[in-house]
Amino acid sequence: MSHNHKENAVVYGTEDILVSLCNSVTDVLNVATQSQVRYSGMVQRITKTCLKPDIGCFVLFDGGFTGLVVINFSAPAAMELYERYLLSMGMARDELATSHTADEVSNVMGELMNQIVGNFTGKVGRELQTHITQNQPKMLVLNKQVMLSVDTNLDKPEARRVTFYTASNNIFYLELAIDRTEFIKLYDFEAETLADPDELIAQAAVAPSAPAAPAASSEHDDLLKSLGM
Repeated sequence: MSHNHKENAVVYGTEDILVSLCNSVTDVLNVATQSQVRYSGMVQRITKTCLKPDIGCFVLFDGGFTGLVVINFSAPAAMELYERYLLSMGMARDELATSHTADEVSNVMGELMNQIVGNFTGKVGRELQTHITQNQPKMLVLNKQVMLSVDTNLDKPEARRVTFYTASNNIFYLELAIDRTEFIKLYDFEAETLADPDELIAQAAVAPSAPAAPAASSEHDDLLKSLGM
């Protein structure tokens, strides 16, 4: 590798991966809820990721790099996103759940999380030319006392937290934990272009992916066991 090439090497690290993920959150939620979701320009370094009240969702991914995405929704944020999403799909307001503890709200949060991580894994394939696979998102409705750490088995974990705001200024938090990693560009390539997001949403609406079912009680126990509860 010539000295000159080294000078110009494009390095893509943890913060870049985080920004890509944050943009997946806003891109998916803005289309799904027909409203503006935005995130803070400041990011926090944290020592570990936790599932927190009122609804904690997490997805593990693996492949080219390994990590964990957690989104912790406050009840007002969860309800706002849930309502905007279903109303934009043509549901009547009086058919909607009225409490964040309803299974239906967790299911919708799980479905949105699935779309977010799917959007992100697609971008990783195109922009970083590597492949990651995700598992089914898991959701837990938590009370104020419960905080759970998810074990990621990372060697040199780096964790970040970003604050998000809904259109009505309700707050939720995204946390990302990944192994310390850098991608260095070896040669120039054209990132594949992506289909129009509205088109993708329309396709998803026609063939709805099976929403993540609320964990059956034994599954729920297994989940808590895997979280060390």
